[in-house]
Amino acid sequence: MQVVPIQFEPFNALSDQAAAARITAARQVLGKRAVLLCHHYQRADVYAHADITGDSLKLSRLAAQSDAEFIVFCGVHFMAEVADILSRPEQIAILPDLAAGCSMADMASLAKVERCWRELATVLDPDEHVTPVTYINSAADLKAFCGEHGGIVCTSSNATKILEWSFARRDKVLFFPDQHLGRWSGHRMGIPLEQMVIWTPDLEMGGLTAEQIRNAKIILWHGFCSVHQMFQPAQIAKFRARYPDGKVISHPECSFEVCAQSDAIGSTETIIRVVKESPPGTRWLVGTELNLVDRLANEVKSEGKIVQFMADTVCMCSTMQRIDPQHLAWTLENLVAGNVVNQIKVPEHEAKLAKIALERMLAAS
Repeated sequence: MQVVPIQFEPFNALSDQAAAARITAARQVLGKRAVLLCHHYQRADVYAHADITGDSLKLSRLAAQSDAEFIVFCGVHFMAEVADILSRPEQIAILPDLAAGCSMADMASLAKVERCWRELATVLDPDEHVTPVTYINSAADLKAFCGEHGGIVCTSSNATKILEWSFARRDKVLFFPDQHLGRWSGHRMGIPLEQMVIWTPDLEMGGLTAEQIRNAKIILWHGFCSVHQMFQPAQIAKFRARYPDGKVISHPECSFEVCAQSDAIGSTETIIRVVKESPPGTRWLVGTELNLVDRLANEVKSEGKIVQFMADTVCMCSTMQRIDPQHLAWTLENLVAGNVVNQIKVPEHEAKLAKIALERMLAAS
């Protein structure tokens, strides 16, 4: 007998408090059958229900090691895809709201990357000279593309090491979708900025000449994070003028200019660790998503540490905000009723190739 899904519309009218109570009740019924993952950027009223918190790769790997039947990922679409790829066949990955995407990931589609590869082939043999490297913040089909073409996946914490792996095999890298992570990682390796060129996917040959392609070490995709591009060097200068002893830490998705003026650069996990390990009374300016910064500020407040958000305006991951208490309550109550909603299932042929690229990364890092 087929179970009829519970419709979402009535949940939309719930107050956050009512939705929280229903989330708690549903979780008590489900017990260990469901594990709830929350990314660091997740809104506080959802984050409070998490079993495991962290960055996207850490969450997927830990969920795969659990005994849970259902992996409920409070993050964005590509994160749930990675959870599906790395989890066991009997585990089911779920995204409470399918509209929770990633604008950066959307900037590089498979069609555009394949077109790029074909156009590069008019200048050189990309399968001989170019290693495709995709940031984990990308769709599964791009991870599969990398798996098929001798490429690899990277994260914000291991990107430099992955570039070293890539250059040991071929003399160039095509890095997508985030130009800033690629540029900063290349800079850390000592690659001159002039040898890192931008590929603009809507222009013929990416807007580059054959000579620019031949001379390039890294071909950077014209992509970026809408949150991290809000941070500017002027905000750092203003902070340093007011607090000369203050420290600045930024995510490598920030612009090169912001990273260059920061005291430390790191992934979400690194930012949290560095601030928590700093001496009591330290003042920090942090260039990453607002929910993480606010949470971190509250956690270290008792030690006399002051954590400030870098931007002058409210700046949070708007797509991740779509995962709200109402969607989470709806998802969990459907599971209680025996119905799976919003399952994320990567096609088998894509998952196989994407897993190759992910496993290369895990082995290299």
